[in-house]
Amino acid sequence: MDVRELINGRPFGGFQKLVVFFCFVIIALDGFDVAVMGLIAPQLREDWGVTPQELGPVLSAALVGLAIGALVAGPLADRYGRKIVLVSSVLFFGFWTLVTAFSGDVGQLVIFRFLTGLGLGAAMPNAATLTAEFAPERKRAFLVTVAFCSFSFGAAGGGFLSAWMIPNLGWQSVLVMGGVLPLLVVPLMLWRMPESLSFLVSRRAPRERIRRIVERIAPGVADGCGDFTMPSAPQQLGGVRLVLSSHYRFGTLMLWVGYFTVLFLVYLFSSWLPTLVRAGGYSVADAAIVTSMFQVGGPIGALCVGWAMDRFRPHGVLLLTMLVAALAIGAIAWAVGFCLNGGSVGMNAMATCFYPTEARATGACWMSGVGRFGAILSAFAGGQMIAMGLPLGQMFVLLAVPAVVSGLALAAKGLSRRAMPHLRTA
Repeated sequence: MDVRELINGRPFGGFQKLVVFFCFVIIALDGFDVAVMGLIAPQLREDWGVTPQELGPVLSAALVGLAIGALVAGPLADRYGRKIVLVSSVLFFGFWTLVTAFSGDVGQLVIFRFLTGLGLGAAMPNAATLTAEFAPERKRAFLVTVAFCSFSFGAAGGGFLSAWMIPNLGWQSVLVMGGVLPLLVVPLMLWRMPESLSFLVSRRAPRERIRRIVERIAPGVADGCGDFTMPSAPQQLGGVRLVLSSHYRFGTLMLWVGYFTVLFLVYLFSSWLPTLVRAGGYSVADAAIVTSMFQVGGPIGALCVGWAMDRFRPHGVLLLTMLVAALAIGAIAWAVGFCLNGGSVGMNAMATCFYPTEARATGACWMSGVGRFGAILSAFAGGQMIAMGLPLGQMFVLLAVPAVVSGLALAAKGLSRRAMPHLRTA
């Protein structure tokens, strides 16, 4: 029995929906924890009397941890399994978020947030990988984007809760909640969340273990089945070597370029958009409205891009998305959030489709890790642009360039004869 044909040939059932739900929750918790320091920063400045310069390392420490965590977690997930890495990462970032609540000074905050970032960076791309491996190919991109949309919900939910918790319970209470919730989810993950079926088959796991998962997807189908198979990678290499092999090297580099530039823009706009708008002579209210519209456009754009990628040429969809983003940047409109966030989530879906099972976690995680360095760079670039006193229109022209670069990188990947045959894999 070919397990990929089994998943592709059947309706998307309740067991697979449970897997997507687990990944949705994991990414939502990830979003809450990534945003938590920004939510408590104003109160932290007031209580501890720290300067913005002192808070800078605190806010960037998690980003560095995110990058390193993603780079390390991918090969581990391809070697030991998606489930063990996901459970460990949720446990890790939950524990260190809880510890952060008891920090005594800024130095401890930096250390604890870096450690938290290691877990956060490992969780999100591996959750996307697990979602992809239980999704039929006809819905894969859309379901991955559904899971990723929860990041915005987690961050937004944290904002609403912190608005009440910080004045009434103190900033530490938000960190306590951000740590306790993941720790409560861990036992449920151990109990009900399955290992990837594709991973188990590729690793030649015991037949009975595979059969139990097949039974939950399609009861009775596994009766009398002698063996379980799936399409193989073109070369039997480790995850890292496969990602960088001749079959995948060009596509990998183009994904890195595309994701680096799009995360550079997403984080720059998320962090600096209110300041950029104010620097252009607009009011605080205008800045707040523009920023809100940017965030609202994100989840809607992700769902639309994922839906389109399952129905049309994925590379063409993402190229068009990034070119529209470049044009929309000058208008700082809802369309910017729609395209940039939609494009970044679409690239995660593309990575899970591009690589085979043996290297899927490594490929998705390494793209995520490289992209995080673009996010780190954006913190410095935004401040430098404001310090230079550039006119608002000139700033937006400059920011359109990375969007065009991202789109062209994805177009090059799509046109590459070497990359195209491997877009749809196990």
